[in-house]
Amino acid sequence: MAENKEIKIFSDAQELAEAFASELYHMVKSSRQRFDIALSGGSTPKLLFDVLASTYAEKMPWDRIHFWWGDERCVPPTSEESNYGMTQKHLLSKIVMSESQVHRVKGELAPDDAANDYIREIQSHLNERADWPVFDLIILGMGDDGHTASIFPHELELLHSPKICEVATHPDSGQKRVSLTGKVINNANRVYFLVSGKSKAKRISEIMNNKQKASKLPTFYIEPKHGQIIFFLDEEAASEIA
Repeated sequence: MAENKEIKIFSDAQELAEAFASELYHMVKSSRQRFDIALSGGSTPKLLFDVLASTYAEKMPWDRIHFWWGDERCVPPTSEESNYGMTQKHLLSKIVMSESQVHRVKGELAPDDAANDYIREIQSHLNERADWPVFDLIILGMGDDGHTASIFPHELELLHSPKICEVATHPDSGQKRVSLTGKVINNANRVYFLVSGKSKAKRISEIMNNKQKASKLPTFYIEPKHGQIIFFLDEEAASEIA
């Protein structure tokens, strides 16, 4: 296993979400300053948002947090497929947070325009390190094919892009998405993966134990240079780790 990858294993996705929410609460509370978080879509983040909305709505210091997204589908914010829309439904609508603290990708725009708009938004708000923006925390998921954010195995070049964001293409549907690129993700202070389910077990095992196979998987290349990387897994996702 890669030395810098820490693993935390929980009995199921619900326990994972509850543990992550607690860790996030203590992280933000102890920071005492602005905290920029890039969110992920998917079923496990949805559970996390539900926990945050039900348990932490009153006590989380929301005024310190700015929300961003690691990737977004090029759809309107009201679409069932929108990562922002899912977050709005499960979290943002249930907490008190200024609109100025929420920085969504404008998926209703043409893909290149949405990417460029998001780049400008990031450049105007985030601090930099080595000429790249710095997120305090990037939350990522992983697909069954090993993709993360919207960096898919057929577009590994996005890991090394000179741009903050790129337009990615889903390999099956052809849907366009806006995604943070590898250099931005690897410049974060913390990168936390939330991965659950038996369908993810094979890829997780490859990433941890088989460099040859893992070299084809985008998730394998997420290794923040200046920060911390933790994989929050449920027992099913971790079941094939040696």
